[in-house]
Amino acid sequence: MSNIQVKAPETLPKRPVYQRRGPMENLATAVIGLGFLMMFQPFALALYTWSFVTLLAGTVMFIIVSKFPE
Repeated sequence: MSNIQVKAPETLPKRPVYQRRGPMENLATAVIGLGFLMMFQPFALALYTWSFVTLLAGTVMFIIVSKFPE
């Protein structure tokens, strides 16, 4: 008879929300959508002015967040 001991798998500690891929991808998608709406609205020039920066920030955020672990 052999004495084989099987250890229970250790669970990794849960990551904070800002380090998880799913919620941050959703936030980045919302920022991209906000930039899109800012670009195609006819009311305020200030919103149009900042729309490209918002789109760019959301796109960069999505690229970075897509590298996060699940």
